[in-house]
Amino acid sequence: MLDERSAAMLDFERAWWNHDEPRDQVIRARFQCSPEEYHAELTKVLDDPAAMDHDPLVVRRLKRLRLRARKARLDGMVSTGSGEGAHA
Repeated sequence: MLDERSAAMLDFERAWWNHDEPRDQVIRARFQCSPEEYHAELTKVLDDPAAMDHDPLVVRRLKRLRLRARKARLDGMVSTGSGEGAHA
């Protein structure tokens, strides 16, 4: 079972675009952390098997996005050569 904060993060990810305020501002106000801290915590939530029970569609969507971003970073490193000077 997910804790309350993790469930709230997945609920937020399901419908964040419904907010009038900028996403980063809502994250700071609602979760009391920086967007970077939020995304690091969200990554851990996505790897929790209980997250799939809470909202499988959101979890699968976010995992797909994470995989695409990872592949794009790797493709960028490959196209620039050995990766020296590239930032991951």
